[in-house]
Amino acid sequence: MRECINVHIGQAGVQIGNSCWELYCMEHGIEKDGTILNESTRRTDDSFSSFFTETGKGKYVPRAIFLDLEPTVIDEVRTGEYRSLFHPEQMISGKEDAANNYARGFYTVGKEVIENVMDRLRKLADQCTGLQGFLIFHSFGGGTGSGF
Repeated sequence: MRECINVHIGQAGVQIGNSCWELYCMEHGIEKDGTILNESTRRTDDSFSSFFTETGKGKYVPRAIFLDLEPTVIDEVRTGEYRSLFHPEQMISGKEDAANNYARGFYTVGKEVIENVMDRLRKLADQCTGLQGFLIFHSFGGGTGSGF
């Protein structure tokens, strides 16, 4: 099985990721709460397993991490329409943002959360049987998206 881990970094990455997962769910027939729309589709097409992990309760959880050094954008996902789709451990936010400054995202504020992020990525990768790669969504300018 081929599996991909999505990493959404910074405001731009998180907002793009929120939209992407909405489309992934529509494309693969997965409801907002992670349940599958049509069980017969699951038996004939398991292509969604590249992006989703099945839990013990039969719910599908995205193989993704959302990260921002400032909590408001992540909180939009936590309280949004697809809030019950994501596992809470996949949402990582700091206490202060990088203030559109690459150096703060790379050298100071970003260093405070890097261990936590790497630990979560390791856990996601360990759950994969055939990890093919990472899809990284971020901005090139600004602080968290470019510096982290």
